[in-house]
Amino acid sequence: MEMTTIPMFPLILLGAVVLLLAIFFYYVPFLLWISAKVSGVNISLLQLFLMRIRKVPPYVIAQAMIEAHKAGLKSLTRDELEAHYLAGGHVEKVVHALVSASKANIDLSFQMATAIDLAGRDVFEAVQMSVNPKVINTPPVTAVAKDGIQLIAKARVTVRANIKQLVGGAGEETILARVGEGIVSSIGSSDSHKTVLENPDSISKLVLRKGLDAGTAFEILSIDIADIDIGKNIGAYLQMDQAEADKNIAQAKAEERRAMAVALEQEMKAKAQEARAKVIEAEAEVPKAMAEAFRTGNLGVMDYYRMKNIEADTSMRDAIAKPTATPNKTIK
Repeated sequence: MEMTTIPMFPLILLGAVVLLLAIFFYYVPFLLWISAKVSGVNISLLQLFLMRIRKVPPYVIAQAMIEAHKAGLKSLTRDELEAHYLAGGHVEKVVHALVSASKANIDLSFQMATAIDLAGRDVFEAVQMSVNPKVINTPPVTAVAKDGIQLIAKARVTVRANIKQLVGGAGEETILARVGEGIVSSIGSSDSHKTVLENPDSISKLVLRKGLDAGTAFEILSIDIADIDIGKNIGAYLQMDQAEADKNIAQAKAEERRAMAVALEQEMKAKAQEARAKVIEAEAEVPKAMAEAFRTGNLGVMDYYRMKNIEADTSMRDAIAKPTATPNKTIK
């Protein structure tokens, strides 16, 4: 049997036509143009082609324009959406936020929405938070009342996004820090921890009056104390530490006085020994002086004996003057 050969030229031609059609429909999204026309969005095939050249996805821009047109936001233009995309923004989130704000009667312009988006915040989430407030749970806040009792409080802060303050406004961390500071100040100004336990709403009222949401991207709607626990008796611990410190100070001063007394005693002993040494030295000079007196004739033998008699008489009188212990008599 003879095999029929398929000519190669028609296959090559067919492949070239398919490739050209694929390139054409890639750069000229004809179906997307039809979808935009059916939805009432005025956009030309040339603009869709130029979007490909400018490396802007036509599908994203066309879908955003269709959504905005259907929601009644006819002021949005293709150039604005393209410029926001080229600036690194999220076109879908901006259009979603504008549609949600329009339905919720929230005053949000395209310029404000794009500024919020380019600032790094989720503008669609911010609009949702404006409609549906968010509850933030604070970490445990520890404070001490004036009576020295420690209290551990937890609060729930209900906030709503402030659209006008989202650009440049502080975030949730600032809200939590300010609320914690307000709780510490409120508990610290209370005379007794029992007062705080009986009226926890007094903390909320005091904190709310301070305007803690100033300069933040949120508006505080309410602050609710969820839980209060009693901690340590800090006042007692401080008194114990103070007593221990006073005791150590007193012991140190007593040790200092004892050391001074010991030093004074040692000094007196040294002086006494020095005086004794001088007396001994002076007594050692007496025989020398008597010998010299004998040699020079200033002292005679009878004078020497009279002096000895006087010394013996003095010693006897001293012995008689001293009391003597009476010996115990044993009865046989």
